[in-house]
Amino acid sequence: MCCFWHVFVPFAFNTFGALAHDAVRFLKRVQQVVSSNTAHVKGQNFVFSRLGFAIQKGVAAQLVARLPTISL
Repeated sequence: MCCFWHVFVPFAFNTFGALAHDAVRFLKRVQQVVSSNTAHVKGQNFVFSRLGFAIQKGVAAQLVARLPTISL
């Protein structure tokens, strides 16, 4: 029987999407694992592109939430 462990690893970034040094080091390790397990050449940038999109989506949601409501 095989067991898989899931671990939550928080990392910091600012509102402009810049990552902390420890976060970059951790994500590079994750990226190496992803690229070693995929046959696609584009798999090398998968981790950082997905993370960048998630950060942009979160910032956009925060900005939209602060917009004034229009009463009709």
